[in-house]
Amino acid sequence: MHDIKAIRVEPERFDRAWARKGLLTQTPAILQADEAWRSLAAEKQTLEATRNRASKDIGKAKASGELALFDSLRTEVEAAKAKMAELDTREPVALKERDDLLASLPNLPANDVPDGGGEAENIEVRRWSTHADHGPPKLDLTADHVTLGEALGLMDFEAAARMSGARFVVLMGALARFERALAAFMLDTHTTFNGYTEVNPPFLVKAEAMFGTGQLPKFGEDLFQTTAEHFLIPTAEVSLTNLYMDQVLDSLETPIRLTAHTPCFRAEAGSAGRDVRGMIRQHQFSKVELVSICREDQSRDEHERMTACAEGVLKALELPFRTMLLCAGDMGFSAQKTYDLEVWLPSQGKYREISSCSNCGDFQARRMNARYRAGDKDLRFVHTLNGSGLAVGRTLVAILENYQNADGSITVPAALVPYMGGLKRIEAVR
Repeated sequence: MHDIKAIRVEPERFDRAWARKGLLTQTPAILQADEAWRSLAAEKQTLEATRNRASKDIGKAKASGELALFDSLRTEVEAAKAKMAELDTREPVALKERDDLLASLPNLPANDVPDGGGEAENIEVRRWSTHADHGPPKLDLTADHVTLGEALGLMDFEAAARMSGARFVVLMGALARFERALAAFMLDTHTTFNGYTEVNPPFLVKAEAMFGTGQLPKFGEDLFQTTAEHFLIPTAEVSLTNLYMDQVLDSLETPIRLTAHTPCFRAEAGSAGRDVRGMIRQHQFSKVELVSICREDQSRDEHERMTACAEGVLKALELPFRTMLLCAGDMGFSAQKTYDLEVWLPSQGKYREISSCSNCGDFQARRMNARYRAGDKDLRFVHTLNGSGLAVGRTLVAILENYQNADGSITVPAALVPYMGGLKRIEAVR
């Protein structure tokens, strides 16, 4: 959500920023809607003053026997009341029209975000692997995760399709445990070493929560909604960030850092034909999410820290990856700056996204009315950040492909062996 007062003062700044995200001039329509509402509000205020003044004068006129004045004032009051009743209907409609326009517009990109309209303009910040040049390994084995998982007898897309349709999977045996182990390892890393507090949040939320983090109204077609008017969360970001909806934090000396492992549900309405094979893009998947709530002077450093925490998981698993700074046109709706972590997939011969870490500034906080007390009377909007730390299913995919052996078995990364009960290799079911 955007500050209408700031748009009134600097409309050109907002239009320049939105143009970087590929949007044509927006402020004339917003200011026109704003003026329509302000005009109605001002008229209503004037009528209220007229009614109050005339109401006081009615008593005086009646007491003094000025019947003509009494009748005139009573007529004036009744006319004011009738007009106010009309404005009571029109004013909230005008306000909603203005606020709907504001709610439909994305966050402004930060000044240090590069220009560009798509992923081709994203900038590689760094890359990492165990190789000296930090580039991807030169592997002779490049079977994809579907081939590997099905050959192990532990990954079943057909059974999932029979009960649920496309974009679902059943993991069994050692792979089911492997996914659980990955999530536990990620949570332990973030809570023990990175200072995050683990949360077990609701998976069903109301529309207000989806609006607060920016999923509604723009991305309604990508959400699953129940008949009870709840929505299934597309990411734990929604639940974790909305813990502070309509709250005023008395102290925010250090950032609040939260993490959660949850299922995530996405309709993937805009991805028809993309990643139809395997676990890369599914309707239901598992993710460990990171969320930070902080002051405006902390969010820039907190963004770098969060990104490093997500990178640390990939390093511990010894998975080759690169960190990309997204250009303005490739960022998400609520983000003002985003780093994507992309892991190397040998079967595709390229890096694929496994985490996005975004600084949203005060954009979500304005939608949620989440504030902190900066002084005795000074209330300011918090800054919110979110990131995947990591997407569990995609991490499993990356390990299957990067740790595959010639006999079809999968070596368990050393960091995960304790979480697998000492198992060092996943082999085919006999």
